[in-house]
Amino acid sequence: MEEELKCPVCGSLFREPIILPCSHNVCLPCARTIAVQTPDNEQHLPALLQPRGPAPPAAAAAAPGPGSGPGPAASLDSECAAGGGVDHADKLSLHSETDSGYGSYTPSLKSPNGVRVLPLVPAPPGAAAQRGAGPAGSSLTCPQCHRSASLDQRGLRGFQRNRLLEAIVQRYQQGRASAAAAKCQLCDRSPPEPAVVLCEQCDVMYCSACQLRCHPARGPFAKHRLVPPPGAPGPPGGGDGGGKGAGGGRKLPTCAEHDLENYSMYCASCRSPVCYQCLEDGRHGKHDVKALGAAWKQHKAQLSQALNGVSDKAKEAKEFLVQLKNLLQQIQENGLDYEACLVAQCDALVDALTRQKAKLLTKVTKEREHKLKVVWDQINHCTLKLRQSTGLMEYCLEVIKENDPSGFLQFHHKSDGLFQISDALIKRVQVSQEQWVKGALEPKVSAEFDLTLDSEPLLQAIHQLDFIQMKCRVVLHLKTQTKGLGQSYTNLYSVPVTVPPVPLLQLEKCCTRNNSVTLAWRMPPLSHNPVEGYILELDDGDGGQFREVYVGKETLCTIDGLHFNSTYNARVKAFNSSGVGPYSKTVILQTSDVAWFTFDPSSAHRDIVLSNDNQTATCSSYDDRVVLGTAAFSKGVHYWELHVDRYDNHPDPAFGIARINVVKDMMLGKDDKAWAMYVDNNRSWFMHCNSHTNRTEGGVSKGATVGVLLDLNKHNLTFYINGQQQGPPAFENVEGVFMPALSLNRNVQVTLHTGLEVPQCVKQPKLPSN
Repeated sequence: MEEELKCPVCGSLFREPIILPCSHNVCLPCARTIAVQTPDNEQHLPALLQPRGPAPPAAAAAAPGPGSGPGPAASLDSECAAGGGVDHADKLSLHSETDSGYGSYTPSLKSPNGVRVLPLVPAPPGAAAQRGAGPAGSSLTCPQCHRSASLDQRGLRGFQRNRLLEAIVQRYQQGRASAAAAKCQLCDRSPPEPAVVLCEQCDVMYCSACQLRCHPARGPFAKHRLVPPPGAPGPPGGGDGGGKGAGGGRKLPTCAEHDLENYSMYCASCRSPVCYQCLEDGRHGKHDVKALGAAWKQHKAQLSQALNGVSDKAKEAKEFLVQLKNLLQQIQENGLDYEACLVAQCDALVDALTRQKAKLLTKVTKEREHKLKVVWDQINHCTLKLRQSTGLMEYCLEVIKENDPSGFLQFHHKSDGLFQISDALIKRVQVSQEQWVKGALEPKVSAEFDLTLDSEPLLQAIHQLDFIQMKCRVVLHLKTQTKGLGQSYTNLYSVPVTVPPVPLLQLEKCCTRNNSVTLAWRMPPLSHNPVEGYILELDDGDGGQFREVYVGKETLCTIDGLHFNSTYNARVKAFNSSGVGPYSKTVILQTSDVAWFTFDPSSAHRDIVLSNDNQTATCSSYDDRVVLGTAAFSKGVHYWELHVDRYDNHPDPAFGIARINVVKDMMLGKDDKAWAMYVDNNRSWFMHCNSHTNRTEGGVSKGATVGVLLDLNKHNLTFYINGQQQGPPAFENVEGVFMPALSLNRNVQVTLHTGLEVPQCVKQPKLPSN
């Protein structure tokens, strides 16, 4: 609760809080510092903020120092005086808006304490007279919501004093005082010395010695606020807003106009408590006046009802936190399961590769043993022949040594006649010579192994091994044109030798993403026919005829701009100077059902700033700039949402669709290339060709969600805000190719959410304003 009791400007507990028209609170001294005077007004600002009475301006403008009471400015707590109630809605209107929804932008400034405020835009002539206010010379910007309110002639006295918040702050200080003894928290003495000051920023109590030593009034401590410690008496003459009577009870507030009368009635028209004397004066004669107690009970009941709603949301938030914590545990467990699954899959691949390695090694061993056997058989055969030839040679040498001619030429009787021994020996030698013909002295096998292992495809597949993302669902079917594998090879070899063979589709590389398909192919191994190029053909996604989408030498091709949720058939063939080869097998690819896309940094205006992986967009310029999505739609039904992360000063962001050549340096919908809905905090318009139509009540704020439904089957465009249809279908008869589009300036930050299902059930649409 302590954060609710601190001023957003000074960071200390509220002192004399006043209620701004936006329902936020700020200290009265802080309100003086953040009030901004327009350059056209020459009046001195403190003179506008003086309380009524003879008090000098210096006393009224002086801000209380550290530890001091509210001072003379306490008389500024009077409620709205009778007979001149100021409309708070008028105070918030710093610049006019036309029905077109545009509001002029007012640059922000900084007050001396760093709070960002908006200077007052000069009102048009006669506006002050219409509002019944004096010369508006200054304005006040809420430091929390940045909404500005103009000050009238009464200055800060036009804002009511929040007495309830003062009482709560007082009770909180008393409770904190009773919870901790007013002893110095930095003393090394035992017991510690009594504390004399408390630093609200440090939240530490000091005695006099420790304050001089540890918290000097210089350097960064010079801006800290020192107050008396809890339980200590306040400064003489100082007031605490709520006050304590002599009996310890809180003093009843008295009427600002009649000091002797207590508040007893409540004027609903003026939204302020009044006394009987105010009623007798006739200032509230036609106003709705209720008993103070009855109005108090009614407002407490409303607050309790609203508090119940907040309590229900807090309960849902707690349940959501439990859900997130369970989600953390599930993510941890699923991560471990996926790691184990990945290790198992990789181990299975390694085992399969090991088994295949063993098979290949067995083939190499058999080939080696076969070669060795052939060589050993040839060695044995050649050794036997060599030994026989050597014996014959030795015998012949002995025969040649014989000197008896008759014995060399003697006849030998055979059954069919006589023949010479020398002739028979010569024939034996000739036969032995003929055994060593050409080829007999050459090895029957070579030392080289005629085995070639093509590991390149497998190596590429290992390098490209990755997860299949859910965002790009890939459905691959192989349509076989022949009855079996043998028939396929028969067809392959029936192709003439000079024509390129059938390309092989690499299914591990074929994939789809959104409305794009990627195909890869290669020529079969051991193909010696030259290839000059390839022709890739794709049908229309609806079972129609094939058409050529690529002709070239590359073996990888990506086709963009296809229809979502469609099935495409693809095939490829090769060609050379001799002709065109046959088609490959047909592969079927399914594009994504829904579109996943981001903002496109390449086509966005240079002032657009993208983050969060190009899903969050803002702008560095005060002017409207356009950014497109990366997807293009020409068919089907598509839905995406944009979450408003930041919304300051009521700008007019525009959401819709556009052509690729839309003008990007002005609001979406001002040219004929865009169809959009632009919206502020109160209402929206549809715009195309700078024509504004169908003004509809209900705008956006921080945390709002804008949905865009593009139905190209019915050719219309519909918008949603927080799940409720905004007006009728925005545009009819939209045809062609469209891209998601957005225009915004530096006051807006939007995050894109895609991949969403089309909403089936929506709330009743808002009726457009007349």
